[in-house]
Amino acid sequence: MQASKNKNTKKAEPFYKVSVPKQKTSSEIINEARNFLRTLRTRRPFTPAEEQRRLFGSGSSRAPQSRPPSVFSLHASSFDLAESRPVSGVRLSPLKHKPVLVNSATDEDSSISFPKTPADAAEIRKASNARARLFRRTSWGNFLSAKTVPPGQKEEKLDSEQPAIINNLCRTNNDCLAEQRSNTPWNGESRRLICNEHISGLESGDFVKGTAGKLLFQMRGERSVNSDGRFADKEQQLPCEQMKKPGTSLSRPRSTGWKGRESGFQTEAAINESEEEKIFWHTKILPILHELEKEDNVENLCLACTKLYQVLNEENMLGKRFKRRNTLLKILCKLVDIDSDPLCLKLTKIILSMKVDGKNLLNVCKLAFKICRNEKNDYIIQSDGLLDCLLEVLRTEDLQKNNEALLYCMGAVKFMSGNAVLLNEMVKKGAVGMLLQLMKQINNIKENDRYFSNLGHLLVQLTATLRNLADLAPARCQLIRSGAVSELCVALEQRMRDKDVCTYIVRIFSKLSSYNDFCTALADCSRCYILFLALLNKHQKQQDLVIRILFILGNLTAKNDQPREQLFQEKGSINTLISLFQTYHELDLNAQKWYQEKGREEKKRPKHPSEAEDVLIKLIRVLANVSVHPGIGAALAVARHVVDLLVTVLEYKSVDECEELVINATITINNLSYYKVKSSAVQDKKLHIAEMLLKLLMSNSMDGVVEAVRAFGNLSQYHEICDFIIQKKIHKFMIALLDAKNQDVCFSACGVLLNLTVDKNKQALLMEEGGIGKLVDCLQDFGPSDWQLACLICKTLWNYSENSPSVASCFGEDTETLLMLLTSLLDAELALDYSLDRDVRDYHKLYWEREFKPVAEKLLDRIQNHQSLQLGLAVTPF
Repeated sequence: MQASKNKNTKKAEPFYKVSVPKQKTSSEIINEARNFLRTLRTRRPFTPAEEQRRLFGSGSSRAPQSRPPSVFSLHASSFDLAESRPVSGVRLSPLKHKPVLVNSATDEDSSISFPKTPADAAEIRKASNARARLFRRTSWGNFLSAKTVPPGQKEEKLDSEQPAIINNLCRTNNDCLAEQRSNTPWNGESRRLICNEHISGLESGDFVKGTAGKLLFQMRGERSVNSDGRFADKEQQLPCEQMKKPGTSLSRPRSTGWKGRESGFQTEAAINESEEEKIFWHTKILPILHELEKEDNVENLCLACTKLYQVLNEENMLGKRFKRRNTLLKILCKLVDIDSDPLCLKLTKIILSMKVDGKNLLNVCKLAFKICRNEKNDYIIQSDGLLDCLLEVLRTEDLQKNNEALLYCMGAVKFMSGNAVLLNEMVKKGAVGMLLQLMKQINNIKENDRYFSNLGHLLVQLTATLRNLADLAPARCQLIRSGAVSELCVALEQRMRDKDVCTYIVRIFSKLSSYNDFCTALADCSRCYILFLALLNKHQKQQDLVIRILFILGNLTAKNDQPREQLFQEKGSINTLISLFQTYHELDLNAQKWYQEKGREEKKRPKHPSEAEDVLIKLIRVLANVSVHPGIGAALAVARHVVDLLVTVLEYKSVDECEELVINATITINNLSYYKVKSSAVQDKKLHIAEMLLKLLMSNSMDGVVEAVRAFGNLSQYHEICDFIIQKKIHKFMIALLDAKNQDVCFSACGVLLNLTVDKNKQALLMEEGGIGKLVDCLQDFGPSDWQLACLICKTLWNYSENSPSVASCFGEDTETLLMLLTSLLDAELALDYSLDRDVRDYHKLYWEREFKPVAEKLLDRIQNHQSLQLGLAVTPF
């Protein structure tokens, strides 16, 4: 080799060992795609949507018998209708008397007209039937059908009649009927059931006059009576013979009977009620209640409920302030029996706004859950403000006391988060911060607390909701600002044995780690690495969990060295990755053998990676990313288990079966081959690796071909590999790739040719297949826009022309073209494109000055010297 006229000229550098500019600029990002060490990208693991909305998904680790149900029955009887006891808390004793059914048994009572069954029962709507049963059971007539007394008028006292009515209980039905006919007019459309329940403090408009008089239950005309005197409604049939016997009582459904002690509350409410509240009740609330009583159409019932909510809200009567709150709640809870989601949605909103607690809070949250479980209800939920009520429950209710209610409330919110419109509403209403506060409360409950296990169910719903919120950019910003990383890590550490909670938290991290700002925040939480490794060791065969943790680790280690060091320094980190590699490699091998034994056709195999292949893809990506760190890369290069597993992937897996897996393995081997360390396992296996790369080079995958060429670029620094390339005629393939008209492909192929021309005995090979002309064409096509490639071409031509006696024998007919190109490319005014963005232009100028210009000037000088027959001093190859 001849000595260079410029003594500072460096020797030919190995492929990818590009000189790094001393001045760092943001434009260096452009150089990453061609760096001699490369990190990998991959797609985020796919999470299919659940076919049905439920508390726990189909893949839940919770046994069905040990988790709260997603499907349940809910009726008016589920609510605590005895809540309206006197404020003093004194429970009134139940009355011992029995109700008496007044019925006609003689012809003289023929003037009484009983209601008849409708001619065509099929015409009666479902809501009408439900309401007919509902209001018969709840006996609304006692306070809605009676004549309303103005607030200022005193009620007529009927206390003197009470003993007489009590004595009537011992009489026959006919006697009762005769006496009733003399005192009370019958309208032919209804019949009355006399019941001597003790009523005190009856309020005007609600009950018939009297504070302790007889209570008349006016039965609506929808009920019919059989010829034997029994009700046609089987649930309330009462034989006449039974009514004659002393000691018999009217059978009422337990879910709908109003207790006698309720009247005590009415008295208390009336005492504490202001005149203004009385007027409000009679003029605004009572008319709406009449509508609810009489209306059989569900749509009209919904309108009445809407009106009721507006009236209560306008008068600031929501919450626990309203004196007649419990009476109103009873009426609303009865309507739950009408099977209508729109109506139940209205009821849920009102009941939640009345600030119920205990059993009623649980059941109304279940009702909300039931409504939201049906995806078809999303549209009506969007316009009814239910979300505000549920968020208020989560914000204010006691976590330990109402953990089951909060579970179903959170489940309803989770269902809502599956709707894009409602999801955006949650972000606007501050749901992110509120949910993180709730998580903080849950995290404060320690494992030895009796609520710890049940709160795990709630945490599943909460983290599932946060996972959906993580899709929105505003929510991601709030999560970062609110310190979500630390709280999620605390929950992950506390719930390590709860696979469901761990899976949802890892899914959140998986989504968010795709963004640089969150990746930085997560990397700053040094404890996350030990948590992720602990999860990998504990749930090694839980593919959905493992693959997401590996995806997160790959994202963390893709950008800078700090996360790479932190992960590598954790005790047993590489051993954990090797163990996972072996586990899923065996699973993949077994799956492949199964296909072969069954004689399955390749086209019937799934096109996408299998579960085992996908884990290996993400795992190898982590290895490739951490190997960019000099210390870690050198350590992995001598780790025989790692290299053996990577080579095994190339041995048994073809690029047609799983392209991404093979390419990732190739890139990782290429990264490790860069480190020239003692006992390098890559160096020991370099010839075997070259054979695997040749197989990839001959494949139909262009990406696979490019990665194989890049790997040959590093390995061709060894003489044994150069001989292998010549022996297998791979150099001809590299020359052919120069025609690819693709900058990256030409760059990789030129790198291999550069390393070949370092050897004097192999320089002449560049003349084969028109190699010189193709290099000149690449310089002309890509030179002005790619100074890295232009520099590499000039270095290759420099090495090739080193021992040539003349320009004619060296470059032949391409000499003049090459001279013109070099002259124009060395002219800064012509070469540098000043229309480029400033950062990119600065990068181009810097690389042109420091890398391309020195090499091109020497090459131009050599050609000119050859042309003038002036031989210069011996020069050394680059």
